[in-house]
Amino acid sequence: MSEPPVQLKRDGAIAEILLNRPEVMNAANRDLAESFLAACQAIAADKGVRAVLLRGAGRAFMGGGDLAAFHAEPERAEDTANALIRPLNAAVLILAELPVPVVASLHGAVAGAGVSLALACDLAIAADNVKFNMAYSRIGASPDVSGSWSLPRVVGLRKAMEIALLAENIDAAEALRLGLVNRVVAAADLAAETENLVKRLAAGPSHSYGAIKKLLRASHEHDLRAQMEAERLAFCGCACTRDFREGIAAFYDKRPARFSGS
Repeated sequence: MSEPPVQLKRDGAIAEILLNRPEVMNAANRDLAESFLAACQAIAADKGVRAVLLRGAGRAFMGGGDLAAFHAEPERAEDTANALIRPLNAAVLILAELPVPVVASLHGAVAGAGVSLALACDLAIAADNVKFNMAYSRIGASPDVSGSWSLPRVVGLRKAMEIALLAENIDAAEALRLGLVNRVVAAADLAAETENLVKRLAAGPSHSYGAIKKLLRASHEHDLRAQMEAERLAFCGCACTRDFREGIAAFYDKRPARFSGS
């Protein structure tokens, strides 16, 4: 039997989503999209998860959408697009609303929907061999899976226009400069550096991380007054947690805090 197109693993408080179609650079087809949504739904229902890792098997993170179905049945292109995009959209919404950090570990090709998924994560660490390309315009398409929402918020409107319209390759150094990724490491060190980062997050103050994530993601929707009120409510919520009490005690004891995620 062939392996599933998406694998979900648990390692303590860390949930790992592995895009698992390495023979086609993890290109997204209907099976992968539906399996990815199922994995995200399972994580959302698991209260023991404190950090999420998204990565790709083989030589790339994701080379974009799988064009085979479009090529085989061009007259059904709209149906094919809906069957692919709708579950991926639902999955991205779940990742955005999760109260825990989501980290993308990127290597090789990050193209099309791969760019959109990478940008939908809260943090991204990349190997120095990574190559970004929005790619959509190369096939006469437009961005999907939240790419047009995330990209201008990360790089600004004028640069987003350039990236999306021209569909040129962006290497690791430029991706770091633009803010498409948070860190770049040697390809040989990507697995270890990713593990260190995700373990650090999983051992952190989970309620605080969830509040920070929610505040930052909602900030574009609020005016200053509303955002400050949201901040007040979030801080007061954090102040009621065991992790807040531990953080204060550790500060005064001059020792590292030992957060429990509660």
